Amino acid sequence: MSDAFWQRLVPVLPRVAEHFGTPFHIYDVQGVRDTAEGVNQAFRGLDFREYFAVKAQPNPRILRILADHGFGFDCSSIAELVAARAAGAVGDDISFTSNNTSSEELVAALAADAIITVDDETVVDKLVAMRARPRSVCFRVHPGRSASVQNMHLGGAESSKFGIRIDRLHGVVAKARQLGANTYGLHVMLGSHLKTPDSFLRNLDLLLDTALRLRDETGVRIDFVNLGGGIGIPYRLEEQEFDLAGLAAGVRDRVTTFARDHAWHLRVLFESGRYVTGPHGVLVTRVLNRMTKWREIVGVDCGMNGLIRPGMYPDAYHHVSVLDGEGRELETVDVVGSMCENNDKLAIQRVLPRTVEGDLLLVHDTGAHALSQTYTYGGRLRPQELLLHPDGDVERIRRAETVEDYFATLRCDADRLTTAVVLR
Repeated sequence: MSDAFWQRLVPVLPRVAEHFGTPFHIYDVQGVRDTAEGVNQAFRGLDFREYFAVKAQPNPRILRILADHGFGFDCSSIAELVAARAAGAVGDDISFTSNNTSSEELVAALAADAIITVDDETVVDKLVAMRARPRSVCFRVHPGRSASVQNMHLGGAESSKFGIRIDRLHGVVAKARQLGANTYGLHVMLGSHLKTPDSFLRNLDLLLDTALRLRDETGVRIDFVNLGGGIGIPYRLEEQEFDLAGLAAGVRDRVTTFARDHAWHLRVLFESGRYVTGPHGVLVTRVLNRMTKWREIVGVDCGMNGLIRPGMYPDAYHHVSVLDGEGRELETVDVVGSMCENNDKLAIQRVLPRTVEGDLLLVHDTGAHALSQTYTYGGRLRPQELLLHPDGDVERIRRAETVEDYFATLRCDADRLTTAVVLR
């Protein structure tokens, strides 16, 4: 978390924890606003729009802050469409980028008048069968073994479930022409938590070349390119901030040259999530137990039910601070939750100030892909979400789950299908 967020949060944190109870995620309104404005300023002068990835932070209160900065929203499910629309998004404010997409999802995206991103030829087949006429269609490309594209963290040529094989793109685009869309786009996203602009710029080169080929081969003129998300943040103290200015300069240079050489204006879209809100959230959790196993263990009141990244991804890391831990003796510990999973750990063999029961721990950079990824195995319930306003006020924007919530879906309408064969 930034020094500014720390300075805003720490003075009020004991009162916040006493008033709301722990655990909770708390988000810094000022930090989110500053980053949103920084993104817009970096790409100033381009026909540009950020479509925030709702999957990163689906709370409509956060989305409304981003909408105030002109952001659109990238949605991948019906629930995310609902969240975006609750934040005031309509039509061109929404890009629907799903995979293994159902007809029900397409109906919902069409009802929202969203940009429809085609992840597979089956999406076009469904739209044709529905006699749909989407306003805008975008084609997600997977380049396969292209030597010009690296950092394929979302799957290489053999393993990826995302995107249209580039050698099949011509046929998919030709088939999609019968949909009669007003505008067409190209999309590529091959990496997540990328540290430098290089991959994005290589991907842009790929899309520009592809746009030229599609025009010549199918007559379809591409109106916009979507470079996806995946911009990384410095989770570790020694990591550097992503060079957003360098990325913007590289994009500007390529798009400007393309417009000059081909008399062809292109709009540029991104769908970042982590970069926009990730650094502006903190999970606050309280020490429940000090335990000695074969390691020293600090047990806290939240684990994978509030933050699953360290348990899901082997290289995931979140910095941890102990409130008022300055000057204490240091020790090496695992920080764990209460799930019956040994990977239910927020930190492994981490050097921290020595804690006692009741201490507050701050787990940094949980503003994206934190609560939205969690699960409730063993009946461990999800925590509440709070909003830190610039004036120091703190507001609850999502309550904690309850046992009643956990069992809510058991209350359902009686419905029993009899399948036994009646013998005469």
